[in-house]
Amino acid sequence: MLTLLMGSKNQRYRGSQIREQKSRIAKFALDNWPSIHNHMVVGSLNTTFAALSDPTRRAMIEQLSRGPASVHGLTEPFALSQQMISKHIACLVRARIVIKTKRGRESVCTLRPEAIKTVSDWAISYRRFWEESFDKLEVVVNQMKKEEVRDGR
Repeated sequence: MLTLLMGSKNQRYRGSQIREQKSRIAKFALDNWPSIHNHMVVGSLNTTFAALSDPTRRAMIEQLSRGPASVHGLTEPFALSQQMISKHIACLVRARIVIKTKRGRESVCTLRPEAIKTVSDWAISYRRFWEESFDKLEVVVNQMKKEEVRDGR
């Protein structure tokens, strides 16, 4: 048994009780993870960006953009083992970019364009922000140039 100091009380906990408590805390943290940022859920974007960060997975997405493909078909262009390809596919499935279905003995992967659209929408919102900022900067620079010409510098 382990004794923990909780507030002003001493309570005894068994190892299993501590693990259960930690599990509840972790589950609570995971359940409450998606926070709102820029009116979008950051948690799903993080997962999507993590999946898109690998060049092999981006190449797989490019291949799937032309239509569904079997896992074997996705393996062929790469000098990777079937196990590594399966791990990449699992990452894309977790990010909800790809849907993997069974057809007989074969697994077929299909692209979910909605996931890519979410990233695109997020990027477009920041593009607008930067374009507006650059437009404002251009106005300030032009004003400064006019003032320099007027002052004879």
